[in-house]
Amino acid sequence: MIDGKTILITGGTGSFGKKFVQTALQNHNPKKIIVYSRDELKQCEMARIFDDKRMRYFIGDVRDKERLQSAFRDVDICIHAAALKHVPIAEYNPMECIKTNIYGASNVIDVALECGVGHILALSTDKAANPINLYGATKLCSDKLFVSANNIKGLSKSKFSVVRYGNVVGSRGSVIPFFKRLIHQGAKEIPVTDEKMTRFWITLEDGVRFVLDSLERMHGGEIFVPKIASMKIVDLARALAPNIPVKIIGIRPGEKLHEVMIPKDDSHLALEFDDFFILTPAISFQTPIDYTKTLKNECGKRVKEGFEYSSNGNDKWLEAQDILTMSANITI
Repeated sequence: MIDGKTILITGGTGSFGKKFVQTALQNHNPKKIIVYSRDELKQCEMARIFDDKRMRYFIGDVRDKERLQSAFRDVDICIHAAALKHVPIAEYNPMECIKTNIYGASNVIDVALECGVGHILALSTDKAANPINLYGATKLCSDKLFVSANNIKGLSKSKFSVVRYGNVVGSRGSVIPFFKRLIHQGAKEIPVTDEKMTRFWITLEDGVRFVLDSLERMHGGEIFVPKIASMKIVDLARALAPNIPVKIIGIRPGEKLHEVMIPKDDSHLALEFDDFFILTPAISFQTPIDYTKTLKNECGKRVKEGFEYSSNGNDKWLEAQDILTMSANITI
């Protein structure tokens, strides 16, 4: 799918971008990979790691439409990963989050259409489903923008879809490096917001693999949701630090006890496949698409009315050893 193609990753110096670049260069043969992001230091550090003639580094912000137009020339595939993601910070700085996550998404869509980019896939989050915090609300808006972009593309061959998944093990801002740092510093207790709190978990490797697969299977208009495991945060803390007591500190602003990736209210749009779900568009003005069959010839079926895919109602759970294995190589 990506062999011989020019790929642009917005927010490309983040955890996902680094792993995507590593995977693409090692296992595939892209023509060019463009990392588009704001931080010159992170780009400099990344360029030292990926010293490859196929790499390009563009300083720019998704808020800057003119800069995006320069970066998107001759791009075949865009992975939109740029976002402001920290929940409490977004609550305190709402307009900044809106400018990046909503206006930035709109700019990416407009420029991708102008430049004739073939595949545009946006990364989303479980917090976009029934959001209660500003970050989740902005990502829901972004999801809606990318899905609806398929209805305004006219004769363009551009296809827009979304990938939605849960917490990424070891990503920047993840609770696992935070817990490991506390343990390394000799903390006397591990802070946990609530004993009942659960989250979905996915590794960076699995996230990148799911994105690559979704690029192959997308018709345009889908929200792809992988089937991944859940774990209680308190069990995570006890697995990482079995000899340190847990302190319950209460939920932070904008947090949920449990996350949802497919709400009950969207069950009429949901299709189930062997390893993932698809949320089909609520409104579609293009030629009817049979979303029950992906472009990888995978076949799915409608879920039952009232179905919900939530972190506490999941049928896949991580054991202590699973999380220790997944987090073994995470640095602090």
